[in-house]
Amino acid sequence: MTNLPVLNPLLVEDAVRAALAEDLGRAGDITSQATIPASAKARAVIAARKKPGVLAGLDIARKTFELLDPALRFEALSEDGAHFGPGALLARIEGPARALLSGERVALNFLGRLCGIATMTSHYAEAVAHTKAKICCTRKTTPGLRAFEKYAVRCGGGMNHRFGLDDAILIKDNHISVAGGVVPALRAAKGFVGHLVKIEIEVDTLDQLREVLAEGADVVLLDNMSLDQLREAVAMISGRMKAEASGGIHLGGLREVAETGVDLISSGALTHSAPVLDLGLDIEIG
Repeated sequence: MTNLPVLNPLLVEDAVRAALAEDLGRAGDITSQATIPASAKARAVIAARKKPGVLAGLDIARKTFELLDPALRFEALSEDGAHFGPGALLARIEGPARALLSGERVALNFLGRLCGIATMTSHYAEAVAHTKAKICCTRKTTPGLRAFEKYAVRCGGGMNHRFGLDDAILIKDNHISVAGGVVPALRAAKGFVGHLVKIEIEVDTLDQLREVLAEGADVVLLDNMSLDQLREAVAMISGRMKAEASGGIHLGGLREVAETGVDLISSGALTHSAPVLDLGLDIEIG
C-alpha cells in the first residue's frame, strides 16, 4: 500500500524492548531453555487463522525477533496495508529455535492488535467510499501504543486526528464552559497559537455553530447531532471550514452520516473497540 507513514524506529525498538522485558522477566524463557537445545534451529510462518484482514505492524514483529537474536531471519511475505484472506502466510522466520519461540507471543500480540485495528478501519472506510467523507481515529488509544494504533488506522485506509494535546487545538464543551462561551474560547485560542496550528471547536447545537461561523475556525466538530442536524449544519457551513461528525458513530449508521455531506467522521471505536485479529505462529516441520 502506498502513502503509508513510516513508523519511528526508535519508538518501535523502545516498545518492543519493554514488551520483551515484561514477557521474559528475570530468568528468560525457561520453557524453551528446558526443552530446546541451544543449538537447535527452526523455521516458522506467521499465518492468519479463520478470518480475513488487513496487515499492519510487520516492522514491529521483525524487530521483536531481531532483538532476541540477530541470527533470526525475518522474511515478510506481504506488506502493511495489504488485504489477506483466511490462512494467508504473512511472514516467515528462520534461525535459532529458542529465540524464535521466545519472541512468538510478543510479535503476535503487536500484530494481532494492529491488524485488528486496520481491519476494522477498512470496513469503516469502505462504508463511506462513495462519499467525500474520510474516517478518522481519536486519542482513545492504548497508553504507550498510540503511534502504532494510529499507524494501523492509516493501514486500514483511515486518517489520523491529532496525536496528542500539543499538535492542534481542539476546544471541547468543557473548555467552552470554563472559558465563558464559544466566542471567548475561539478568540483566546487565536491569540495564543502560531499560524501553523489548526483550531477546531466542538459544538452541540446549531446555535453554537452560528457563533463559530461568525467568529471563524479551521474545523468544527459536530458532536452527537442527528442526521437532520448534520445536513443543516453542512448547509450552514457551506465549505467555509471543515465539518467533522463525531459522537457514538458506529459501522451500522456510518453510511447515513457520511451522506449528510460532512468532510470527516471520527470514531474512538477504531482503536478502543477493534477486536484482535487471530494470527498464529506455526513451526514448519521437515
